[in-house]
Amino acid sequence: MYKVLIVEDDEKIGDLLKSYIEKYGNKAIIIEDFQKVLETFEIVEPHIVLMDINLPSFDGFYWCRQIRTISTCPVIFLSARSGEMDQVYAIENGGDDYLTKPFHYEVVMAKIRSQIRRVYGDYAGSTTERVIEKSGLVLYPERMELHLNGKWVELTKKEMILTETLLKRLGMLVSRESILEKLWDDYAYVDDNALSVNVTRLRKKLAELGIADALETVRGTGYRLFGTWSAEGKR
Repeated sequence: MYKVLIVEDDEKIGDLLKSYIEKYGNKAIIIEDFQKVLETFEIVEPHIVLMDINLPSFDGFYWCRQIRTISTCPVIFLSARSGEMDQVYAIENGGDDYLTKPFHYEVVMAKIRSQIRRVYGDYAGSTTERVIEKSGLVLYPERMELHLNGKWVELTKKEMILTETLLKRLGMLVSRESILEKLWDDYAYVDDNALSVNVTRLRKKLAELGIADALETVRGTGYRLFGTWSAEGKR
């Protein structure tokens, strides 16, 4: 039996989802206090979350980011918004899938079963979370988070890939072409300024962690990340 946490403020939709989920032998828990989504998540310890976007006080994107600080549990967004950018934003905020309302409840169940197979069942791979650490700077690629000395920042997917690429070759020059190839499938049509924008954003994220002058631009060639930071208590 799998536990599904339903974060949905429309009572009718929430009850119907619960009915369908439990019809197939699983357990569904509907959120009651929308100020305590993370607290409820920690108590329930669900296998999967159905997350509406439009919620009281804080939206579903916010709560998904909070969940990602403690768990890689699959999150499926539910929303009346059908725009492509909403779906992109959902994925970049840690979501695993996206369903547009109105939806057929059998489709919801198919999505749930798919995530269960992927994470807990036949298609599940290693359950060990990847961690990349250099001198106390810790990158969690699946969470898309960067940590240092008790502080942490959220990264977009491209910022995460850029950070991982540079961290793995700390102190070494990484060519623009190599980075472009990792960030975009077909970088021949990518605006040359796009990489520079992502580098600038990463510099700001590093600055939030107190890291300055670590990311060097080698004009016309590429980028290099220096280990200018250190973990507290280490020299």
